[in-house]
Amino acid sequence: MSLRFPAPRFAVDMAVAFQFLTRLPMPQVAFAPDGLARSVKFFPLVGLAIGSGAALLQKGLAPHFGRPVCAVVVLLFLVLITGCLHEDGLADVADSMGGWTAEQRLTILRDSRIGSYGAAALVLSLGSRAALLAELPLEHFTAYLVSAHVLCRWSMLPLSYFLPPARENEGQGARVARLTSVASLIFGSLFTIATVIVFLHKAAIAPVLSALAIPLLSSWFYLRKFGGVTGDCFGATNQLTEIAVYLCGVWKP
Repeated sequence: MSLRFPAPRFAVDMAVAFQFLTRLPMPQVAFAPDGLARSVKFFPLVGLAIGSGAALLQKGLAPHFGRPVCAVVVLLFLVLITGCLHEDGLADVADSMGGWTAEQRLTILRDSRIGSYGAAALVLSLGSRAALLAELPLEHFTAYLVSAHVLCRWSMLPLSYFLPPARENEGQGARVARLTSVASLIFGSLFTIATVIVFLHKAAIAPVLSALAIPLLSSWFYLRKFGGVTGDCFGATNQLTEIAVYLCGVWKP
């Protein structure tokens, strides 16, 4: 039975953000057509919670296992806590590249089956994330892990603010595309920048620039290929941004 959540609107929006992006048990909230669009400002907060949980897990495992095992277990935690939401989006977007027209690509996005492009994208994403997590310097592991998950959830805000939905009145993309408010974009961005600076200090410059570049490039790609964004597009950009931030952490000048 669905229960109305007796809390201020900001608490309801926060609950919707966690409910949408994670598999964590949350209080049920009454459905609102603009509920998801209002909740996007808390997406980076969800990333902070997920990244912090993964960092604590790694700290608990580090005295007992080697770096590769810790990386795989942390990655398993990340996949389970999100229910493969973003991995599914990446795989669907990759599979859609087999279409010749925007209509064909959007049709492929609806297909629940995974194709060769999608499988390859998943293998590359999971493999690269595991390898990068195993390579992150231990003294900066928590900083880059948490920052990556804050920034990759933030990457969905500019997409939802600037890009139109690829399908009108259909799918998760239509629930947020061009419906994110300026206030939500500013709040989420300020929270993200402050959090990353706290964790990375001066080293925050490269991850932040990477997190700006990925949504910019992917926006151009989505407009060209789909004419807008779908829910899968958000997941694909999320995955690419996470990888980009890890790369900043292992880069050796």
